[in-house]
Order: sequence, then structure tokens, then C-alpha cells
Amino acid sequence: MKQNNSVMHITAFIPDRIFDGGKFITDHAVLVQDETVTAIVPVEHIPPEAISYPLPHQQLVPAFMDLQIYGGNGEMFSLFPSVASLTATYQYCMQGGASHFMATIPTSSFRIMYEAIDAVKDYWRQDLPGLLGLHLEGPYLNPAKKGAHLPSYIKEPTLHEVKELMKAGEGVIRMMTLAPECCSREIIHYLIDQGVLISAGHSNATYDQACEAFRLGISTATHLYNAMSPFQHRAPGLVGAVFDKEVRSSIVVDGIHVDYAAVRVAKKIMQERLFLITDAVTEGRTDSYTYIRQGDRYVTEQGTLAGSCLTMGSAVKNMITQVGVAPEEALRMASLYPAQVVGEDKTTGRIAPGYAADWAVLDHDFNVQQVMIRGNRV
Repeated sequence: MKQNNSVMHITAFIPDRIFDGGKFITDHAVLVQDETVTAIVPVEHIPPEAISYPLPHQQLVPAFMDLQIYGGNGEMFSLFPSVASLTATYQYCMQGGASHFMATIPTSSFRIMYEAIDAVKDYWRQDLPGLLGLHLEGPYLNPAKKGAHLPSYIKEPTLHEVKELMKAGEGVIRMMTLAPECCSREIIHYLIDQGVLISAGHSNATYDQACEAFRLGISTATHLYNAMSPFQHRAPGLVGAVFDKEVRSSIVVDGIHVDYAAVRVAKKIMQERLFLITDAVTEGRTDSYTYIRQGDRYVTEQGTLAGSCLTMGSAVKNMITQVGVAPEEALRMASLYPAQVVGEDKTTGRIAPGYAADWAVLDHDFNVQQVMIRGNRV
């Protein structure tokens, strides 16, 4: 529903129920003017001049946000960085209810990283939607926890190298996963000073090393349980530090990366500190990386788990139906919480006055039906 910008129409969206980010509301409408929510009002208080947009048998919820995705719809951005692969990834995100995403590059050559930086800049230059920036997952990882990352590209950073990377990626590199035990304090402080969100991951850190990293300002961990030192009763590791300290962590809820029972345990401990990502890939092959679809997952040629088939919508539904989390909390894990992680929660993650009219439309079984961006159906 494209609106004439010369006239500030009010549109009233009327679903069966609205999730505003805190609670479900029935018999209400969301009023939108100039692509922004102005109010949530009882149906009987819809202004007479408003254009009504009924959404029968559907739920209106804040659109989701995916902070770790490598490609989608047959285009692997992390292998072939381009505006076309970013566009395909965005379309994949939208199919799962996500209006925003962080394009992710695993441990790769510097050539690929610089090409990815240029692709993001080109995407923004064309005023294309949804892309928050670049998430570099590597190359500063611990080889002992490499997972599907190529050891030939894993390295210890130098401050000069990091500064050169940040010079090229200024304003583009918004998030970086690294192993804190493999990086100096100077480098961690430098990245934080540059406004990069550092996430601890692919790490074999001891509990004490992880706690020290969190004290230095690392505020997040990447895909909880996967590729990190595990929780043991005499060696709590990175998992134990994440549980114990006030940091956030992403998690992949497909029943493959993490058993649903382990997700449930983590959720009970971490509460609102745990948020969803897809870690999604698509099939692709280069001389470096190969991603092969194997049923409900992607693997390398050696059979190592390399990525998920998730959408954010399916991750939310898994939290509700498999983990047993209340729908309200599952929805926050895909919308409000990741928005808080990247500092976008003043305009996204809720349905409230002043927030962008970016929503996922769900049926009553929490299946994504469509996405609305700025109050327009896409």
C-alpha cells in the first residue's frame, strides 16, 4: 500500500491481535502516518479520516532482525560479495519475517573482506533496504575452535593490520566475532573505540580469560555452545562465563546446532540476554569454501556442520513449539533483543509511537505470511 507523500494520510492496520514488543493486544489498530507509528488505539477510536487496512486472522508483530547470515536464495554473499548477493540475502530474510540483517563473512582472505566492504557501500549507495552493516566472523579466531572456518586464513591480529581493515571498513564493519584470548587488550580497546560490537566466539578461552574480556568491554558472544570452550564443573569455559556475567549471546535454534534442552537451560539462566540468529547459508562452492545441503543443514565436504537452513520466523516458532518459551519472549528474541544489541532499539523492535512501521504478519500458528516495511506491503 504505497501512500502519496504529498498528503499525510493516516492508515489504520487492524489485525486480530498486535504484539507491541511487551504484550499482545486485541481489538486495537495501529495508526501509521508518514511511515511511522503514531498510536495504538481501540478499534472504535480509529479516526474517521483514516484508511482502514484489515488483517483478519493475523497477528502483527515487530519485524525480526538477523545479526548473522551469510547468504540466501541461492546467492552466497560470503563467497561472492556483491549487491546482487546482498539483495538475494535480504529477500531470504524477508521470507522469514526479518526486515534488517547483518551480512556476515567467515574467516576469509583479505581480498574477500575488502570486496564485501565495497559491496555493502554499493548497496547503501543505491539506497537499498534492510542492511545494517557487515559482521566479520574472523579471521582472529582460535584454531582449536575453528568449526567450519578455514585454518589457513585464521591468524593473530596486529594493530597495524586491524587499523588498515577498519580504515577501509569505516562505518561498514559494525560487528566482529573474535577469540579474545588471541587478541591483545590494545586491539580490543581499539575496536571498541571504533564503535565495533565485539562478540566472543570460535574461542577456547578459559573462564578467567573470558571474564577478563568481558571486563574489557566485549558485550556479546557468538552462537552459544557452538565453537567455544564448554561448561565443565572444573573448567566453566566461555559458556560458563557467558552464563555468569551480564553479557548477551546469540544462539542457533534449529535443533541441530544446539539441542533444544540445552537452549531451554540457557534461556532459564540468561533470560533476556539470549537472542536468535539464523547462521543461515546457501549452497555454494569456491576453491576455499564449500557449502552442501544435507537435509535440514549445510555441511562442508568433510561433513562438518557449516550453517543452518533457518529463517528467523522458523527460529521463533522452534522457540515456542520445541523449547517451550512463551510467544511474547520468543518474538522479543528475534526483534527487540537483537535491536538492543546493535543499538537500533529506539526505532525498531517494538510497535509503538515513533517507531518505524516495520512488521511481520503472522498467522495464529506463528507462520510468517508477509512483511510490511514502513507500513507498505512488500
